[in-house]
Amino acid sequence: MRITVFRKAHFNAAHRLHIPSWSLEKNKAVFGLCNNSNYHGHNYELEVSVTGEVDEETGMLIDLKVLKKIIKEEIEDRFDHKNLNLEVEEFKNLNPTAENICYVIWQILSQCLDDKLDIGVRLYETPRNYVEYPAIR
Repeated sequence: MRITVFRKAHFNAAHRLHIPSWSLEKNKAVFGLCNNSNYHGHNYELEVSVTGEVDEETGMLIDLKVLKKIIKEEIEDRFDHKNLNLEVEEFKNLNPTAENICYVIWQILSQCLDDKLDIGVRLYETPRNYVEYPAIR
């Protein structure tokens, strides 16, 4: 039986959307208030989905305690209460848009979980704005 389980988490982080090779005027025109040189923050809500075959012996796809621990150690501890631009290595040279944050989270989790599992990430930057990877058609 193929099934999907979900785990929710959250973290708070600051960022600035900015492309150094662009002029200040172009950055402000494209990113608006999100280009604030003093940064700004979000209360990110994260949903991780794991899809695969249920183990016939245990009846589980994945031990949710294990998934909880991975998300806490690899995502929440890394991103929570951080300035993504300055304190998170993955964003030293990558603009921390919601799209890029979501994809980076997916990359990190993909390295931590069994290859036989399909992983999805949904990241809410605000209650009304969210991104998903992989994209749903």
